[in-house]
Amino acid sequence: MRTGKGLVLGKFLPPHQGHIYLCEFAQNYVEDLAIVVGTLKSEPIPGVLRHGWMTELFPGARVLHLTDENPQYPHEHPDFWQIWKASLTRILPWRPDYVFASELYGFPLAEILGAQFVPVDVGRTAVPISGSQIRADPWSHWDSIPPCVRPFFLRRVCIFGPESTGKSTLTAQLARHFQTVCVPEYARTWLEPREGRISPADIPQIARGQIAAEDALARHANRLLFCDTDLLTTAIWSEVLFEGCPAWIRAEAQARRYDLTLLLDVDVPWVGDCVRYLPDERRSFFARCEAALEAAERPYVIIRGSWEERFSSACAAVNALIRPGEAPGSPQQPTLSENARG
Repeated sequence: MRTGKGLVLGKFLPPHQGHIYLCEFAQNYVEDLAIVVGTLKSEPIPGVLRHGWMTELFPGARVLHLTDENPQYPHEHPDFWQIWKASLTRILPWRPDYVFASELYGFPLAEILGAQFVPVDVGRTAVPISGSQIRADPWSHWDSIPPCVRPFFLRRVCIFGPESTGKSTLTAQLARHFQTVCVPEYARTWLEPREGRISPADIPQIARGQIAAEDALARHANRLLFCDTDLLTTAIWSEVLFEGCPAWIRAEAQARRYDLTLLLDVDVPWVGDCVRYLPDERRSFFARCEAALEAAERPYVIIRGSWEERFSSACAAVNALIRPGEAPGSPQQPTLSENARG
């Protein structure tokens, strides 16, 4: 029978299956649960992201964001527990009856709040994972990362370049080879039903569709996400066709992160269709693409040769990106208030 009010305090750096078990345990124990996401400005994952993730994962709980720059260990300040009591008393809507945690620091925390400590999986037998393990090597612990968190740790590879250079084919080949998903070129999705007719008003729609497709599919990717073009491509086409580009598209193109871009050369035959426009300008378009990548300071590799050579070169470039021992994110030392699981 669920009774009373409960508290879970953690950094959720990042949220993982251990946190989900802890919070679901607490939700099944009490009638009303508050989850306090305590964050510091210096931490490697922004606090606003972690609060958003936990809010999405636990819509039935009160998910609160505590941004006080509190000490992280009792030895750091003589009034450590009183500082935390003041912060939690201020942010909580009520005094908790129970404190749930996966470490024994839950005993003194519950005591200062006038609550009862309920230990949960202290021995890590139910869900053997921690936040520090994920930060050190997220790819090895991918199944322990919730889908809403995975985009933060993805490696994103953009396939980039002029028309009729095999971008869509190569993107799909790479996704199959690396057992993940790929983002299709939204411009083609938008323009094909219009038989290739394009105007300046189409550019924002194409950009919005490309963003929406990438952000949606990022949650379903298996460590790698292959993107058939991106917003920088949209910006280049807007400039070429209409001698300008909306400022927000330029800004968003600059802000979006890609770990590797594969720039496809034009040394393959032209194949025309209704959404290809510049058969005689592929070389100049290639130069424009390379200049744009240089200006954006994006890492890229030029892919040339036959279709077989292109696929082989692309796989080699991606394998170099994910060589053994390298994974997204940086190892960080866990702190007391990480709720034992980071």
